[in-house]
Amino acid sequence: MDRNFARALTLVLKPEGGWSDNPADPGGATMKGVTLATFRAYIKPAGTKADLKIITDAQIATVYRRQFWDAVHGSELPGGVDYAAFDFAVNSGPKRAAEYLQRVAGATVDGRLGPDSLKAISAKPAGVIIDAYCDARLAFMRRAKNKKTGKLLWPTFGKGWTARMAAVRRDAMLISTLPAAPPPIRVPVEVPKPVVPEKVEQKVKEKSGFLSWLTGLFGSGALGLGWLAGIDWKAVLAGGGVLIVFILILLLLRSQIVAAVRQIKEEVAE
Repeated sequence: MDRNFARALTLVLKPEGGWSDNPADPGGATMKGVTLATFRAYIKPAGTKADLKIITDAQIATVYRRQFWDAVHGSELPGGVDYAAFDFAVNSGPKRAAEYLQRVAGATVDGRLGPDSLKAISAKPAGVIIDAYCDARLAFMRRAKNKKTGKLLWPTFGKGWTARMAAVRRDAMLISTLPAAPPPIRVPVEVPKPVVPEKVEQKVKEKSGFLSWLTGLFGSGALGLGWLAGIDWKAVLAGGGVLIVFILILLLLRSQIVAAVRQIKEEVAE
């Protein structure tokens, strides 16, 4: 799983050490396991030993992710198996790491972890895969020979390799027991509704003496006369002159009411 990359990288880097420039080492100058050739391939094409020596943590992560983690499809492997395959790839190459993983999973061995291989790996318990994988890798180490002399490397490096494999097995098993990342939790957020301030109504009462319903009757903005269109004038005339007089008064006072409301709004805004 991709979320395990940072944890796996920390574990892989523990035995890699720091700066090394041993002429007898066929890999040449290295810094935390990154060779100068690899540094030039992934970070800086014209990089020098001085550049490699000050490689940043972010650059180291880039190299290990692109050269090893992505090569064994670490983000698609079960937890624990991802780290075991990553460590194998760092030490013995991504192709060999993939081949051995396919072999213990019962998939076609071609060194390419495609959909069928990933399905076969996921079909078995991670702990079973990890145990078989570490056993197979340890057996490979016992058979490994020096390419120049043909002599077994185990007598020289066996003790260190055994300790490393024990640590890899332990840490991989531990990672395999960690719960999967929980899905994101959506928390509903209640957005408070805007509250209309009561200052305007209060100011109207204070300045004009009109009832609060008067501002509602004419509207809070520019007071319109559209409401007059809805009046049944026949009923008004039939009802007597009192209502007519009241309407005429409202029409005459309209300009004063508009000015008063505007003044109130300006005072409230201040």
